[in-house]
Amino acid sequence: MTNAPPRYPGRAPVDAYGNGGFRFAQMSHRGSILCLPSGIYAWPPASPSEIGAAALAPALAEKNALGLFLLGTGQRQAMPEPDVRRAFAAAGIGLEAMDTGAACRTYNVLLAEGRPVGAALLAVD
Repeated sequence: MTNAPPRYPGRAPVDAYGNGGFRFAQMSHRGSILCLPSGIYAWPPASPSEIGAAALAPALAEKNALGLFLLGTGQRQAMPEPDVRRAFAAAGIGLEAMDTGAACRTYNVLLAEGRPVGAALLAVD
């Protein structure tokens, strides 16, 4: 048995956010999530200060399937640390930081358009 993080094995729009979690694919998850081409994963960070290049390594590992990555930083927009910006630039992935609500809405639109998009979304109350 592996210690893989919990995940939904596919892509799905975010149906709702708030109350400390998210709803997607007729399921709910308490805590932050990472939406990647390979699935939707539970994601440990709970605040913008916990978002470093290491926390986003799973997204960078899927760089060939991503053109744009959205960073939902909670109630307010917070700019990612320089190491995060450098890592995404080196991988050739566009990086946009915004509050979690805006990131959810943008992710849903781009996903519906079939764009190669991913997102890291901090849970909000």
